[in-house]
Amino acid sequence: MLVRCLYASRAATAVSGKLLDGILEKSRANNPSVGVTGLLCVSGDIFIQVLEGGRDEVCDLYNAIVRDERHTEVRLLIYEEIAERRFGAWTMGQVNLAKVNPGLMLKYFTRARLDPFSAPGRATMALLEDLVATASIIARPD
Repeated sequence: MLVRCLYASRAATAVSGKLLDGILEKSRANNPSVGVTGLLCVSGDIFIQVLEGGRDEVCDLYNAIVRDERHTEVRLLIYEEIAERRFGAWTMGQVNLAKVNPGLMLKYFTRARLDPFSAPGRATMALLEDLVATASIIARPD
């Protein structure tokens, strides 16, 4: 059974290129072997990530993220059974939201900035779908 998990968190320390590269490198190395795909977005100290794959694998990964000292305020936004993947082309795609048109943020949030903590999970998911549709993904598909 396939599931999709969308969560938001805050970085425990300043988000550096080295920190982000480490997260992406680990995801891209480990996720294919367990069948997990997804997308990671970063804006300032906020992470939003969608994970797709088998129920056990996604739950295990999400629980590891909750325990990861690099994350604080981990909040589950959506967890659902799915018929097919929306983010299946990536072991872990990346979006830098600092480069996204502020008007796109206003479409889903009350201000022109990412705020998944006070918006419906569906709004954050719709933003990710728009980013995929507009080819805003930084990393190459794996």
